[in-house]
Amino acid sequence: MDRYNLAVIGATGAVGQIFLSILEQRKFPINKLRLCASDRSLGKKISFKGSDHCIEPITDNLLSDSDFVFISASSEVSLNTAPRAAELGAIVIDDSSAFRMDKTVPLVVPEVNAEDLGHHKGIISIPNCSTTPLTMVLYELGKLAKINRVIVDTYQSVSGAGSRAVRELDSQIHASYKDINIKASIHPHQIAFNVIPQIDSFDESGYTNEEIKMVNETKKILHRPDLKISATCVRVPVKIGHSEAVHVEFNQPVSMEDATSKLAAAGGISIIDRPASSQYPMPIDCEDKDDVMVGRLRTDVSSPNGLALWLSCDNLRKGAALNAIQIAESIISKSLI
Repeated sequence: MDRYNLAVIGATGAVGQIFLSILEQRKFPINKLRLCASDRSLGKKISFKGSDHCIEPITDNLLSDSDFVFISASSEVSLNTAPRAAELGAIVIDDSSAFRMDKTVPLVVPEVNAEDLGHHKGIISIPNCSTTPLTMVLYELGKLAKINRVIVDTYQSVSGAGSRAVRELDSQIHASYKDINIKASIHPHQIAFNVIPQIDSFDESGYTNEEIKMVNETKKILHRPDLKISATCVRVPVKIGHSEAVHVEFNQPVSMEDATSKLAAAGGISIIDRPASSQYPMPIDCEDKDDVMVGRLRTDVSSPNGLALWLSCDNLRKGAALNAIQIAESIISKSLI
């Protein structure tokens, strides 16, 4: 088996740490692993498969020595690094929003549009962590009938805003029990014991950038520029795991039985749908799980051609790290490297 040189940029972050653990779990064929992070982390050691790896700076030597460069950092880092890495011969798999809507860059969820990898020019994007599970579900349901309209409301965990946001949630909970003044820095308001209907900034339409991302990315991944879709993205006081309430309207009736069977047979999706015994997807159950969990499937009483459902997904795994690794595995299996 061929083995590959990997560079992981953002190795000390929340996604980077999960990424390394999944690499080991899936026995990814690694020849050499090099780790990068911000300047303040230079020289720090991270253990991988029993060996210590020092955090090093991003250099042309490192990029040219890499078959795959995984980036989970800021869009600024991606914009500065990805084109240079591709120019030096590496395949870049980028977790930021920097290239997602670039027409020359595939935006990929392997279970949905792995064929788009054949068009890459050195850079591949992975979608927003809330877009990935949505597209997986819509892709399968779209095999039953044409989807005309989608309404999705998200319930997104604080880890989607990074490890500092998780620490802020912890500190606010602690402060509330100690009757200490609660301070908010990562979110615009207190997140402990609260929900905030704003993720990212608003544009002139009244939608947030997070909501616009979901709309545009879903259309691109599904190759459905005509799809009518609207999103409302909400931050909730959960550490890990994004959930979504999804209403799908088709061009003809689709039975709940057919929808359940199609989703249950799909790779990467698990059905948890026994409402009579209070069994349905929850973020606490999806943590450290690879699958998108789907439940609360029911006919939409407001539309004869509609279905409603609920899903939960580990946003750090399938929403980010796992998706990136599966892209690399697909590239290898399709001999695209």
